[in-house]
Amino acid sequence: MGRVMISLHEGRGAAARKAPLRRAYTLRAAAAGIQPRIWRRLLVRETMWLSRLHEAIQLAMGWYDYQTHLFTVGERRYGNPVDHDGVVVEDDRDVTLADLHLGEHGHFTYDYLFGEGWHLEVRVEKTAAVEKGAVYPRCLAGERAGPPEDCGGFEAYKDMLYCLKHPETDLGREWREWLGPAYDPEKCDLAAINRGLRRLGK
Repeated sequence: MGRVMISLHEGRGAAARKAPLRRAYTLRAAAAGIQPRIWRRLLVRETMWLSRLHEAIQLAMGWYDYQTHLFTVGERRYGNPVDHDGVVVEDDRDVTLADLHLGEHGHFTYDYLFGEGWHLEVRVEKTAAVEKGAVYPRCLAGERAGPPEDCGGFEAYKDMLYCLKHPETDLGREWREWLGPAYDPEKCDLAAINRGLRRLGK
């Protein structure tokens, strides 16, 4: 019976195999129905939990997570879990961006506060390898401040912008008092957003 020879090098190929390439997504989230557009460009890892992306969008838009939110990717919905009367919303804490196969879909939507709330269209602009030493998540660019939390929805937001342009009126003074002196609807404060995202982590 012949001997079975085991090479001293056996198995080295498996050990030398490279770890799977991790990807990062550049996402552009834009508020629908608002002109001039309010948008943010976010750089995130594919390993990010979808619930973390929700938190990143909240920070980027200056919101406080007081209301219900919903992601819609293809035919599936994610957010605070619901299974009632045929409506199924899966738990976004159990899903990563990699699980969503964004390369196939290319886009998805994010809704915050249904009815009188905000609808964001999120598009995958770029997919690339994760860079060593890079900071994730990060807001790369954006325009204009997000609609203030609890401002009353789309129509109330338009009225707010009009009143802020007429600070001498009673409504203009009321809105300014409610918003505070620092609020500027035309300013997207990238530095403040990224400070918040650093606290959020990946």
